[in-house]
Amino acid sequence: MKFKSLIIAALVMVVSSAVAFAGEDEPKKTGLAVFPVKGTEVFKLVYKGETTGKVKLNIYNASGALILTEVINGVDGFICPLNFTGLANGEYTVEVIDALGKKAEKVVYQPKRSIKHIHVSKMNNEAGKFLVAIANTGSDVINLKIYDNNNNLVYSESKEISGDFAQLYKLANVSPSYTFEVTDKTGYTKSIKF
Repeated sequence: MKFKSLIIAALVMVVSSAVAFAGEDEPKKTGLAVFPVKGTEVFKLVYKGETTGKVKLNIYNASGALILTEVINGVDGFICPLNFTGLANGEYTVEVIDALGKKAEKVVYQPKRSIKHIHVSKMNNEAGKFLVAIANTGSDVINLKIYDNNNNLVYSESKEISGDFAQLYKLANVSPSYTFEVTDKTGYTKSIKF
């Protein structure tokens, strides 16, 4: 009787162990991580699937519009850079679709400042003449506003620039001081009081 009890107890342990570990052979869910690369406008996407096959990558903007789609064949995992240069700042959704379903992650993109340096110089011996110079990489749209000492707007323009930019401005109404305000397409604004 003791021997039968020992066999039954051993059998119960074997069966319960088999049931406990039975779930380990089931496929695991897709792994997805997206994180920014410090100091750049690039995000790193890390994907790990459980099976080799076709993977579809989609990126949506905050409005839900599809801005990128790509199909990658014959992989069970990959790491790839996602370059957001030139995109508007805001929230984006990175989605991966594989045989097991969809996995998505939201990222917030804040572009680097495209205007590197702004310089304003008053031209010697010429009243109301100023040189505005901008060290810039790539193309950009700038908005220039010039205010007099009473904070009245005396000049405003929007200009598309490519690379470095310099222009001479002659202001008709002479004021004791001016404020030059330059804004790029990302919303970055720099003011220089002169």
